[in-house]
Amino acid sequence: MSIPTAWYNILADLDFTLPPDVPAEGAAGSGLNPQVPLSLARQEHSTRPWLPIPQEVRDRYAQWRPTPLRRATALERALGTGARIYFKYEGGNLTGSHKLNTAIAQAYYYRAAGATRLAVATGAGQWGTAVAAACQMFGLDCHIFMVRSSLEGKPHRRTLMELLGASVSASPSDLTETGRRYLAEGERGGTLSIALAEAVEETRDPGTRFCAGSGETYSLLHQTVIGLEAEEQLAGLGERPDVVIAGLGAGSNFGGIAFPFLRGRLTGDDRVRCLSVEPAACPKLTRGRYAYDYTDSSEQTPLQKMYTLGYRFAPPAMHAGGLRYHATAKIISALYDRGLIEAEAYQQREIFSSAALFARCEGIVPAPESAHAVHGAVVEAARADARGDRPTILFSLSGHGMFDMAAYRSWLDGGMDDEVVPDEAIARSLAQLPRQPRWDTVPVA
Repeated sequence: MSIPTAWYNILADLDFTLPPDVPAEGAAGSGLNPQVPLSLARQEHSTRPWLPIPQEVRDRYAQWRPTPLRRATALERALGTGARIYFKYEGGNLTGSHKLNTAIAQAYYYRAAGATRLAVATGAGQWGTAVAAACQMFGLDCHIFMVRSSLEGKPHRRTLMELLGASVSASPSDLTETGRRYLAEGERGGTLSIALAEAVEETRDPGTRFCAGSGETYSLLHQTVIGLEAEEQLAGLGERPDVVIAGLGAGSNFGGIAFPFLRGRLTGDDRVRCLSVEPAACPKLTRGRYAYDYTDSSEQTPLQKMYTLGYRFAPPAMHAGGLRYHATAKIISALYDRGLIEAEAYQQREIFSSAALFARCEGIVPAPESAHAVHGAVVEAARADARGDRPTILFSLSGHGMFDMAAYRSWLDGGMDDEVVPDEAIARSLAQLPRQPRWDTVPVA
């Protein structure tokens, strides 16, 4: 098979309009301007079903795409299941994760728009590594704010980012007003929301643009190469999935594999189930609220309507750092609100148990984020067996876990704890949501 020539735009097949973004109160004159290129802004709002992938981007994709689709036969035998389990493996590139799909596209568009430097935030480090690699490809400088607790737990991620020419700062840092404010409040471990706010502040520097890679509609668009390839690969085997599964942070990995399959459901031709799996320590869809919220801790960026735990929510310590974002992409949120996709939340010890079984069976160590999809597939297979069904299950193995040995060591040693987020903690955070606008009275841009 060949690399797709166009991304699939799910907006074309929706029978509803996404709630528009709303400017934050008091944000005017703040000087914080992410300056998204017009090309990406157009992708964000386009209703064309297919958006061409630039040839230069496809040439870069050719370093590792198409990615393999494998049937997990050894895992099936170990589970004793009648289900057929397939996985799409996105960890075979320089950065080890799916994030490079949109990082390359964004670096291409930012360079064309005149940017000379990208400022980004990263949780576990996959996004930061991907942008560092993409900036190296397109001749851009790169500064990465990495959540401090993740940076300290995964120092080799920093090494790789700096090897690729990026500069890396632990967040909260003393380099920005946001960072200094949270340090003064005693926040040391950091959150992705804080790191995002610090990266946004850097756009005050000439030539620097903020680059985000998970919740934006155009980011999910770029990731659809995953599902498009998987769809063609499965069709070649005479298969069509009954359920598609992926881990959920802000949504790019889930949207990337699920949206091309969800197309059939939206057009009335298919009834595939699309299941997102999130950590119990940061349960946006399963315990959050569908509301307007800030996308980071600066309180300056436009409000988006999404499932959120509140922008001030600080998740407990967990090893899947890439899933610690407080909210979920507005398009994922809207689909969930309408019952078009499903969500489950699991504790990290059971997730790592499934990840270890997968590694022993299939020869790939999953990243902790990707392990959520593995566990989701294991649970779905067990439920199908109990019903007497034999479904075809597809999941996204979005990255490898070779930088996550400290997490696996903790699981092996029995030192890994499950974290139960009290209802009171979520309620306190949600009580700090900004004043809610009436989106149905807000003009669409």
